[in-house]
Amino acid sequence: MAALGPDSAAPERAGDPCTIVIFGAAGDLTRRKLVPALLNLSSYGLLPRDFAVVGVARKELSDEGFRDQQTKDLRQFATAGVDEAAWKEFRERLYYVSGEFGQPELYTKLSGLLTDVAGRHRTGGNVLFYLATPPQFFAEIVTGLGASGLAREEAGAWRRVIVEKPFGRDLDSAKSLNEQIRGVLKESQIYRIDHYLGKETVQNLMVFRFANGLFEPVWNRRYVEHVEITVAETVGAEGRGSYYDSAGVLRDMMQNHMFQLLSLIAMEPPISFEGEAARNEKVKVLQAIRPMSPEDILKKAVRGQYGDGFIGQNKVPAYRTEPNVSPGSNTETYAAVEFYVENWRWADVPFFLRSGKRLPRRATQIIIQFRKPPLLLFPRAAVGEIDANRLIIQIQPEEGIRIAMKAKRSGPTIRLRDVELAFNYADRAAEDHATGYERLLYDCMTGDSTLFHRADMVEAAWTIATPILDLWATLPARDFPNYAAGTWGPAAADALVARHGYAWTNPG
Repeated sequence: MAALGPDSAAPERAGDPCTIVIFGAAGDLTRRKLVPALLNLSSYGLLPRDFAVVGVARKELSDEGFRDQQTKDLRQFATAGVDEAAWKEFRERLYYVSGEFGQPELYTKLSGLLTDVAGRHRTGGNVLFYLATPPQFFAEIVTGLGASGLAREEAGAWRRVIVEKPFGRDLDSAKSLNEQIRGVLKESQIYRIDHYLGKETVQNLMVFRFANGLFEPVWNRRYVEHVEITVAETVGAEGRGSYYDSAGVLRDMMQNHMFQLLSLIAMEPPISFEGEAARNEKVKVLQAIRPMSPEDILKKAVRGQYGDGFIGQNKVPAYRTEPNVSPGSNTETYAAVEFYVENWRWADVPFFLRSGKRLPRRATQIIIQFRKPPLLLFPRAAVGEIDANRLIIQIQPEEGIRIAMKAKRSGPTIRLRDVELAFNYADRAAEDHATGYERLLYDCMTGDSTLFHRADMVEAAWTIATPILDLWATLPARDFPNYAAGTWGPAAADALVARHGYAWTNPG
């Protein structure tokens, strides 16, 4: 994977010439993330000179109307100052097609436009289809691409399809969707995207582990006591009540984003950073997670739902009173689960994952807690036992890596103090301008699948999550709501880790 950013070393090449077709181009994802990311890639010199963008949506709109709309939206959502000359050239490469995703006429119109655009902008017939739509349209759109011949690769041109999450809502639906899509596309054409994997710190996990001889020798059960992964949000349903009430935090956050973080932490070194080699190791981690019986789930999986409370100084309502949420909803807005990766590297090391809404801080962090020294050599210098060293990987809102350790205070006696070695991405201006989609779009244009989900990875993740969801569906929670908004979740989540003698490391 080439480095991104104007201050980085020059990459081997820019993306391949191509047309990027965005289904759902009238939606928030296009205006907030995709178009700004493409413009950023252009400023980095990574967007091919020969490219075009075609928006597809139901809304009736002309090419010029689409260009005007994107120009207006860019003023609001661009992550850096807009170079007017660069944008003027970019906007002339924007086109638009309207129609219903299930109607053959749409794909006939799109086929004609792609032929015209390929000749006009010398894209070589390469097309990247981005499905920025609700998941119920995924199979329908791919079927349309197949029936119209638009998914067919010929004459040396490639056709690739980016599928946004959620990819299914349980194991059976994920398998069904995989079968439908692979009935049209080869696995090598499918790029199942997770925007979390576009964040610099997430990508840096592999570099941090495998490019530094300091850490890899101690990255195992002999030295690591436990691992925590926290994804905390201050927001509630935020107008997404109808979607969220049918999903919950385990589906929405844990089985995709958080399982991918777990796999990056726990994976074995791949034989190379080529896409398949890295993905082979990640799926092995998911397949090695110990299956949970109903008894295990009752003991090692905690669910919660927020009641009313305060976020900062602001009073916020209970989940069950949010718009489009059932007054008797049994949907979890918080989950904490204890997992084990059953292989030689990680046997008996607990991985604690938690995520929730209406928590005190918005933060995503990974804690690698190392084992304490076997002997306490400084009984007079420290109060109680010496704390374990911790590696703290912060993914959002700040991105950085910290190591918490002990050092001697200045003076004639041995007195200890806490110190941190820290690296913050905020110190580098280039990363401040990224949307998180630049890397993912660039990798699709170069055919690098490392950061994307493969079918077996999706199914392995659902294999872990589905038994928990099934049990929770058959045993409605009797204590909801069981944590107040603005707190760190239900007491049962604290008890989950306290049973091992640990306490959660809350983002500070």
